[in-house]
Amino acid sequence: MKINFPSKASFLFLVFLFLTNCLNIEAQTCRPSGGVKGEKTTSSHCNEEDDLCCVPGKVYPTYKCSPPLSSHTKAYLTLNSFEKGGDGNGPSKCDNQYHSDYTPVVALSTGWFNHKSRCLHNITISCNNGRSVEAMVVDECDSSMGCDKDNDYQPPCANNIVVASMAVWKALGIPMTQWGWLDITWSDA
Repeated sequence: MKINFPSKASFLFLVFLFLTNCLNIEAQTCRPSGGVKGEKTTSSHCNEEDDLCCVPGKVYPTYKCSPPLSSHTKAYLTLNSFEKGGDGNGPSKCDNQYHSDYTPVVALSTGWFNHKSRCLHNITISCNNGRSVEAMVVDECDSSMGCDKDNDYQPPCANNIVVASMAVWKALGIPMTQWGWLDITWSDA
């Protein structure tokens, strides 16, 4: 019985397809890149708003990536004040400025922020009530660091977060009593 092996070119093509498929599958996932451990701090060192302080000894995952982008990328919308003295930890990373709560601005998780590549560009945010709003990217919600003084002893941001000003929540028609956490989709505008 004679066994016919594929030609060298066919074999290399099959190997190429296999590796491409494996790399494509890996590229579609976003696994933690590490972790940070909560430090013991005094309450005066932590922004305790919304109980976001790291728990001493607890390990929080960090990410350098975010889920893949599409025309309707799923994310969680959270609320933040980008004003001086607001929830944010200093001026925005894109322009070193503070922004009014009445201006539609957002921060994106580290992977989506992508080394400032979306800075001062608009994204479109949509929610399940049928409303959408455009908002400008002005900051990063750091998924790669946290639980330290530079991050107000708060955990790293999740890898699928869009942090929005009050203006975004209003434009989406979300009642103020429901502000804080919302399933949304977003895309580049």
